[in-house]
Amino acid sequence: MIAPAEWYDLRAPTVFETRVAGKTLVNRSQGTKNAVDFLKGRVFEASLGDLNHDEEQAFRKFRLRIDEVAGRHCLTSFHSMSITTDKLRSLVKKWQTLIEATVTATTTDGYRLRLFVLAFTQRHAGQLRSTTYAQTSQVRAIREKMVAVVESEVQSSTLREVIQKFIPESMGREIEKACHHIFPLQNVLIRKCKVTKAPRVDAQKLLESHGSLEDAGTKIKGEFKEPEVQAEV
Repeated sequence: MIAPAEWYDLRAPTVFETRVAGKTLVNRSQGTKNAVDFLKGRVFEASLGDLNHDEEQAFRKFRLRIDEVAGRHCLTSFHSMSITTDKLRSLVKKWQTLIEATVTATTTDGYRLRLFVLAFTQRHAGQLRSTTYAQTSQVRAIREKMVAVVESEVQSSTLREVIQKFIPESMGREIEKACHHIFPLQNVLIRKCKVTKAPRVDAQKLLESHGSLEDAGTKIKGEFKEPEVQAEV
C-alpha cells in the first residue's frame, strides 16, 4: 500500500525572476514522522534560462537547497552553480592557452564559497601569428590576478550580490581588464561555484529573501492537479 503523499511548491529566491520553480512530492506527516524533516536538505537543479526566462542563459545551472518550509512552500537558498558540458566544450579550441584558477573566499554575510575560474587567451591587436600561447610566467601572473580579483569581488559582497554578478559575468570583465597588460583574454567566466560553509539558517532572513509567498509566480505547465493516491499497485 502506498503512503498518502502531498505536493509542495519549490520557491526560488527573489534574485531570480521565476518565483515557483517546480514541485516536489513527500509522504504526509504520520505519527512521529514529520514531512518537513524529509523536505529540508533536498537539493534540486534548475537552468538559469528557466529561472530568468532567457534561453541565452540556459548554459548555467543552479542548484537550490530547501532550508525551510512555510505551509506548502519550500523556501530555498543557493547551493551551487555550474555551466553545462556542451558550453564548456564549445569554448575549448586549438591554438590558445586555457588558464584555470580556484578561489576560496567568504562573503560579508558569512558564506564560504569555492569558485573555479576559466579564461582563454586571444590574439593581440594586429597580430598575424595564428597561435596565442601564453608563456608559463604569463600564466602564473594571470592566475594571480584572477585570484585577487575574485577574492576582492566576493569578500566585498553578500551572497545575493555574488549571484547577481554571475549572470552578466561582471567578474570575468574585471579579470580581462586586470590582465590585459599581461596577455589579452577572452571567454573569462566562473565555471563553477559552490557553498562549502554556510551560517546557521535564519528563518526570518530566509523568508525576507523570498518576498511575499502570495506571489505564485509563473505557472509551469497549465493548471497543476494533484494525482489521486492509489490504494494498490
